[in-house]
Amino acid sequence: MSTTFIENRPVLGADGKPLKKSLQRALRRQKFRAVILIVPLLLFILITFIIPIADMLFRSVENQIVSETLPRTVVALEGWDTDSGDAPEENVFAALAEDLKIAAAARQHMKLASRLNYEHSGISSLFRKSGRKAKKWDVDADAPFKGKFLKIDRNWGNPEVWRTIKTYSSPYTAGYFLNAVDLKLGADGIAMRDEDQRIYLLLLKRTLFMSLTITLGCILLGYPVAWLLANLPMRTSNILLILVLLPFWTSLLVRTSAWKVLLQQQGVINDALVWMRIVDDAHRLALINNQFGTIIAMTHILLPFMILPLYSVMKTIPPSYVRAAKSLGATNSTAFWRVYFPQSVPGIGAGSILVFILSIGYYITPELVGGTDGVFISNRIAYHISTSLNWGLAAALGAILLILVTALYWVYDRVVGIDNVKLG
Repeated sequence: MSTTFIENRPVLGADGKPLKKSLQRALRRQKFRAVILIVPLLLFILITFIIPIADMLFRSVENQIVSETLPRTVVALEGWDTDSGDAPEENVFAALAEDLKIAAAARQHMKLASRLNYEHSGISSLFRKSGRKAKKWDVDADAPFKGKFLKIDRNWGNPEVWRTIKTYSSPYTAGYFLNAVDLKLGADGIAMRDEDQRIYLLLLKRTLFMSLTITLGCILLGYPVAWLLANLPMRTSNILLILVLLPFWTSLLVRTSAWKVLLQQQGVINDALVWMRIVDDAHRLALINNQFGTIIAMTHILLPFMILPLYSVMKTIPPSYVRAAKSLGATNSTAFWRVYFPQSVPGIGAGSILVFILSIGYYITPELVGGTDGVFISNRIAYHISTSLNWGLAAALGAILLILVTALYWVYDRVVGIDNVKLG
């Protein structure tokens, strides 16, 4: 009995408490200290990265400005038949007059006008002119209002204007995403935009094509350079590696501007081609303000991002493997393709992902050398953020780009395997 009792007694620590509980308490303290150490970083990422992106993406579906600015009009429009060929009745105009009077006093009617003008051109002027008049109206004494609105602008009698207001009266909308893929949301449902307004699918296809072309160009140019750096003596390799890194010490704007000087029709490259009699002076090549100029400039700018992952992987490949293959009778090409190249594929994968993701969201270089044919969808996003102020459409385009990159990343993982991607 006494032996069994001794064996079942808990092991005590130096403080006389059970050792198991002391270990659990010490482990909890360690975990708590670890959490405390990473909390500042998590808060920084949350405040400066996650919350701003989430807020921007929310703008792609948020549409509360119509229902908040015209609450009475939205309710009154529920009883109006959108299929009718006439404008709504007096009760809708009376509700609009009351809403517009309040909105104009708070200067909110122009924000609403800008939002609806994205969907129906000309609405902005309607609200601007009517807002000035509505501030002076007495909604109880000046009725009826339908004639007053029609006197300000006959377009208030256009049913399309009221269909647009009713269609976008919901607090949330898919309209921005539809616009981002050249569709539109109307009273009759979803339909394709007019052919002369379909630009975003073309931009998306162009962005994917040029990004893939730039990635392929970086592979073809970067692989021989990385192989040379990995197989030269260390001292020579380090000197050449400095030359690879040298562009990082030069402003991106300067490098892009240099390509404008080189590629223009009176630039260095065309002058050299004319001097060598390859091109006639009257028929100089158009190397800039097109896709070709963007691909050339961006391939040069992103080339180091391909060389460095390739170089770091190639440095880990033992030269003895290729020598062993040759000693067994393999030719130089067979030894390279059967032994060396398969081991460098992880570097190609890492460099390709890096270059593709960077190129698909590039902005400055396409803006400066792309002209009208060589710009990316990122340039259109920047336009809507800074010029047209259509943040909802910019957010929808950004969300589509994010989804597309994520989908391509998933496909790459399924086909190649992300575990096979290495940086060294």
